[in-house]
Amino acid sequence: MPDRQAVLGALKAVQDPELHRDIVSLGMVRELAVEGGRVSFELVLTTPACPLRETIDRDVRAALERVSGIDELEVRWGAEVRGAAVREGGPKPIAGAKNVIAVASNKGGVGKSTVAANLAVALAQLGASVGIVDADITGPNLPTMLGIEQGVLAEGREGLRPIEAHGVRALSIGFVLQKGTPVVWRGPMIGSGVRQLLHDVEWGELDYLIVDLPPGTSDASMSMAQDALIAGVVIVSTPQRVAIEDATKAVGMFDRMGVPIFGIVENMSSEIFGRGGAREAADELGIEFLGELELNAAIREGADSGVPVVVGAPESDAAQAFLRLAEQVAARCSVLRYASDMGAVA
Repeated sequence: MPDRQAVLGALKAVQDPELHRDIVSLGMVRELAVEGGRVSFELVLTTPACPLRETIDRDVRAALERVSGIDELEVRWGAEVRGAAVREGGPKPIAGAKNVIAVASNKGGVGKSTVAANLAVALAQLGASVGIVDADITGPNLPTMLGIEQGVLAEGREGLRPIEAHGVRALSIGFVLQKGTPVVWRGPMIGSGVRQLLHDVEWGELDYLIVDLPPGTSDASMSMAQDALIAGVVIVSTPQRVAIEDATKAVGMFDRMGVPIFGIVENMSSEIFGRGGAREAADELGIEFLGELELNAAIREGADSGVPVVVGAPESDAAQAFLRLAEQVAARCSVLRYASDMGAVA
């Protein structure tokens, strides 16, 4: 019969590939039971969107093959997302949201909202509880992209509240504005509006809250960085030089404000707009390159119809690219939280 300590010893040899520490000391192995030749336990990942689950599974099974007497192995998978580390004197967390992820650019027209919407839905498809807030007060597009009627809450008495679409809790000022109604607000009002969208709404429990920021580095972005605890920022750019120049400015703003940069994603890669500009920028800036999203008619059609491509064409290359992006972003949340914990211990 296998020995419990021998099983634990074998599992201690398995490392989380992202955190570079063994799965036992990380607390990922739970409810270990050794009964005769049968071994069972729960393996709790740091996110349901873990991109390396198959690697961990393979390493676990290989390690336990070296323990004599195991006739049957049951591995139950779970996930427990931890929230971003709270910094003393820093921005306060958004109630219920473990990780706030901003999606930003410094230039309009690069597909930032499309990326934000598909990222949110992809995270939900991978098993996370997700919300998304449309912080583009003067140009709210998320209702259209998620298939939610513009002004759907305009006549109600409940006020502004999240509406679920495609497994995601969404919030936009467009829910209370009739179609075509302009928002003509000065900067301070926009900043105040963003704060209310983040803090004055009942979100429930969320693993990830995606914030779709407006283009630029003005009041909305600054207000969010100052007033909400952000786990990290995803920068969206197209490959052209002018777009990369603007994206670099966005990186500089968040870096100056002490907000972690998860990396940059290149959207609309193609012969028309070029390729590789964002990868080169990532290398120059010393940040992660999160991948390319091809210029694809299905992505545009999904945004126009209110059915994101990850829902409307889940097997397509475009949908798979968004799923890979979601896995990378979730992994960055876990790695940064772990690094913060280790820094606190040190």
